[in-house]
Amino acid sequence: MADEFSEAALGKPIRDLGLTIAGTPLESIVETLMQEVVAAGIRRLRPRFYLSTEWGVPQDTIAVAMPFYLAHPELTELHVRRAGHLEGFDAADILRYLRHEMGHVVSYAYKLHTEERWTKLFGRFDKRYREEYRPKAFSRKFVRHLPGWYAQKHPEEDWAETFAVWLTPGSDWRRQYAEWPPALAKLAYCDEAMRRVGDREPLVTDEELDEDVGEIAYTLGEFYRDQEDDPDEQALPSGIDGALRDVFAGLAPRPGEGQAFAAALLRRLERELTAQVYRWTGHFPERTRALVRRLVRRAEELALSYGQEHETAAVVAVTALVAALATTHVTRGRYDP
Repeated sequence: MADEFSEAALGKPIRDLGLTIAGTPLESIVETLMQEVVAAGIRRLRPRFYLSTEWGVPQDTIAVAMPFYLAHPELTELHVRRAGHLEGFDAADILRYLRHEMGHVVSYAYKLHTEERWTKLFGRFDKRYREEYRPKAFSRKFVRHLPGWYAQKHPEEDWAETFAVWLTPGSDWRRQYAEWPPALAKLAYCDEAMRRVGDREPLVTDEELDEDVGEIAYTLGEFYRDQEDDPDEQALPSGIDGALRDVFAGLAPRPGEGQAFAAALLRRLERELTAQVYRWTGHFPERTRALVRRLVRRAEELALSYGQEHETAAVVAVTALVAALATTHVTRGRYDP
C-alpha cells in the first residue's frame, strides 16, 4: 500500500482531508441500502447520510453517520493498523451496519419507541444508556446481527438489531427464530409496524448532524491517539504466567524440527482474536487487543516457544485462553476472579 495519503494525513485536521461519500464505493452501498428499504415497503423515508467519527444516528433525527475512514482505502487500512478493529470491513459488512442504523432512523421517523407495544417488547426507551453491558450468549430474547450480542446493550439497540434482521434480503426470520419465541415476537411486531407506516410520511425529518467530517478540527493523529492507548490496566489473574507455560508445555519441538515463538504467534493472531472474541463474548475489541498485547509481553519475558508442527494446537490453545479471560471480564467486570 502506498502510504502517501494516510501517513501525510496524520497531522492534518480531519475536516481538511476532503472526504465525501459521493464518488466513493460508499455511495453505491448507500444506494443498495435504500433499494432494500424501498423493496421492504418503506417508500417515503429518505434519510441523510454523512461522514463522521463513528456509526450512529443522532437522537430524533433521520441522519446516518458513517465512519470517515471508510471513505478512502488507505484511511481504512490505517484505521485497522491503529485501532485493530474495523466496523465495515467490506461492502457486505458496511450494509450490515447500515441496516442497523436504519433501524434507529425508522424508530425516530415514526416515533415507534413511544408505542406501548414497542416498550412492552423492547423495554423503556429512556433507560440509561451504558457503554458497558454483560450479554448472555444465545439468549432467545434477542436476535443476532452485529457482533457482541449487541441487541442486549439497550432497548434501542435491541430494536435496531431486530429491524436489521427483518430488513436483510433473503432473511427467513420466521424459520430462523421459530424456536426463539421472544425474539420472534419482536420481529413480528417489526413486520406489522413496517406494514403500517411504510407508506406514511415520516413524523420526524430533522437532519441535524453530529460531528460532520467537514467540521472536525482535530487531526487524524489526535483521533487515533486515544485508541492506541491501553484502555484497560486491570490486573491479569495471578496465575497467568503459569497458564501461558501450560499452553506451550506440551508443544515443544521434536529433535531436528523447527521452533516458533509464542509471542510472534499472539501478534499474528491479534486481529482475528480481536474480532472473533468480541463477536462471541461481547468483550470489546479495543480491550481484547490490549489483552493480547499484554500476553505478548508476558510470552516474551517467559521466552515461550513451541514446535512448528504443533501450530494448530498452539492456535487453539491461545484462542481458548484469550476467550476464557474475555468471558471472565464480561461476566465479572475484571480479569482476575
